[in-house]
Amino acid sequence: MHSASDPSAVPFANPTVKIRHLAWLLTPAALCPSLGAKEIADPAWRYTLRKPTAGWQQPGFDDSAWKEGHGGFGERTTPGSRVSTDWTTKNIWLRRAVELDPLPRKPALLIYHDEDAEVFINGRLVRRCKGFVTEYKVVELEGEARRAVKAGANLLAVHCRQTTGGQAIDVHLIDAEDVPELPAPKRPEHPFRSELVTEWGEKVTPENAWREYPRPQFAREKWNSLNGHWDYAITPKEAPRPSQWDGKILVPYPLESKLSGVRRLLHDHQALWYRRPIGARPDGDGRVLLNFEACDYRTSVWINNTKVGDHTGGNTPFQFDITRALSGDGGDYLIVRVEDRTGGYQLRGKQTDNPRGIWYTQVSGIWGSVWTEHVPATYVRHLRMSPEIDGMVTLEIELAGEERNDLLAEITASLDGTQVASSTVKGFGHDIANIELEIPNPKLWSPESPTLYDLQIRVGDDVAKSYIGLREVGKEQDANGHWRFTLNGEEIFHWGPLDQGWWPDGLLTPPSDAAMRWDVDFLKAAGFNMIRKHIKIEPRRFYSYCDQIGMLVWQDQPSAGNNPKWTRLQPDPQDAD
Repeated sequence: MHSASDPSAVPFANPTVKIRHLAWLLTPAALCPSLGAKEIADPAWRYTLRKPTAGWQQPGFDDSAWKEGHGGFGERTTPGSRVSTDWTTKNIWLRRAVELDPLPRKPALLIYHDEDAEVFINGRLVRRCKGFVTEYKVVELEGEARRAVKAGANLLAVHCRQTTGGQAIDVHLIDAEDVPELPAPKRPEHPFRSELVTEWGEKVTPENAWREYPRPQFAREKWNSLNGHWDYAITPKEAPRPSQWDGKILVPYPLESKLSGVRRLLHDHQALWYRRPIGARPDGDGRVLLNFEACDYRTSVWINNTKVGDHTGGNTPFQFDITRALSGDGGDYLIVRVEDRTGGYQLRGKQTDNPRGIWYTQVSGIWGSVWTEHVPATYVRHLRMSPEIDGMVTLEIELAGEERNDLLAEITASLDGTQVASSTVKGFGHDIANIELEIPNPKLWSPESPTLYDLQIRVGDDVAKSYIGLREVGKEQDANGHWRFTLNGEEIFHWGPLDQGWWPDGLLTPPSDAAMRWDVDFLKAAGFNMIRKHIKIEPRRFYSYCDQIGMLVWQDQPSAGNNPKWTRLQPDPQDAD
C-alpha cells in the first residue's frame, strides 16, 4: 500500500488541476461531477510487456503483434487508479491513436502514473514523470510538447516502469479547458483462465454431471435430474428473452468455471439466460416440483411463457410447484433468467469481482443440481427433526398442496435393516404438525461411532426415506472456569480445518460427488473430527456424507462485502450497514 504522496516526487513544473481522489468501489464518473458533462473517449490500446525495438513510439511502427486492452493498466487495488487491464510486470509499453477534431485550445494530458512514466505524442517525448501519484493530474502541454499535437490523427505512446508496491498507468490527451469525465473501468469478458483441472473434473461429461439424488435426508423415488447441456445466452438487463442462443453450458457448473464449458464473466448490466426441454408431465392429480440446489443470485423461472417464480439469494436450495404451467404433452421448455451483482451488497462469501489473494472468481448462475420430482396432491414440503440422546425424536412436518385433515402419518426407524421403532398418527393434515418417535436402547452418534438410524416417512400417499443420528451438542465449564464443547454430555475437542470448498475447475461447484467425498475422507484420515465450512454452503449431500463418516461441521453464513466492526463478543456490537 502507498503512503501519502510526496509532491516533490512528481515534478510537474506547470500549474495542474487536481481531480478528486478516486475511492475504491466507486466509479470515477460518480466522483468527478465537476469535470464536465461529456465522458472521455476510451478506445483500446496496443500494449506489450517486453521491451520493443527502436522506434516503438513512432506513428509508423508495426504494433500488430502487441496485445490489446483498455486503460488503465495495473493492479486494481492501487489507490486512486482506474484499471481495466491487469499489469503486474516491471514495465509496460502502450500505443493508441487519438483523433482530435478540432485541435484543443489547451492540449493537456490527463494522467495517473505509478511509477515512472514517459509520454510521447507523434514520436516526440512530451512528458517525463517520476515516482507515483495517488490521484489523476491534468498537465497542460507547452512549447515543443504542444507543437507535437496536431488536428486529426495523433499517436499517443507511453512507457511506464514500476519497482515496488501497487502500480497503474492511465493517460489521455484532452483539452484542459474542457476536462471530460473518466469512464468507469472496463471489466474483462472472461475470468482468469487456469489450465488446472482435478482428476474428477477430467471425467465430467454432460451424461454424468452430478446425477446423484440431491436431498439425502428426504429422498423420494420419483425424480429426474435436469443436469447436463443447456442453451445459454448473455443479454443486456433490459433485453427480452433471447431468440438466439450463444451456445451450450454444462449445468450445474457456474458460468465462469472451466467445467461449464463457457468461462465468461457476467457483468452488473447483463442477464444470464438458460433454456432446456423439461420433459415432465403431471401424474394424475399429483404435482410436479422443480428444485434448484443453488443459483446465484436473482433468479426468475418460466415454463414456456408462464412464470412460475422468483428467488433471491445465491446459496440455498429453492423449489417451485410447476404443475399448472406444464402443458401435459412433455414438450415444455424450462427458461431461467439470472442477475448477479457480485460487487454489491449480496451475500457472496469468497467471491469478488476483483480476484486476488484470498478473494476468488465470482460465480454466476446455476451452480447446484436442478431436478424435478413427482409428489401426490398433498405432500410434505418441509421436515425438521429434533433428536434427544434418550431416544426421543420429534419430527416437525409441514404439508403443502391440497388441504386434507384425514391423512395417516407413519414413521418407522430401522438400524442395520431391523425395525426398532414406529409411530402412527391418524387424522393428520395440519399445515405444520409434530410426530414423536421413541427409539429404545439408543445408540448415540459421535465421530468415533457415527450411528445413523434409517427412517421411512409416510404421510398419506407421500413416501420418503430419511435418517437421523442421536446426538446432543452442548458446553460446560471446566475446573478453571473455561468453556468446553460437549457431545452427548462428554467433553470433546473440535479439531479441524477452515475449509473454503473452492475448486480450480468447478469454482463453488465440486466437480463430482466423488470429489466432494474425497475431501472429507482425506480430512477424516488425517485425524480431524470437524470441518469449519467457511462462508460457503455445500450441496446437501456434503452434510449427509459428514453424518455418515462421523465429521462435525461448523457452518458459516456466506458474508457480504461490508462487514461489521469486530467487537470481540462485546454485549452491544455495532452492526454493519
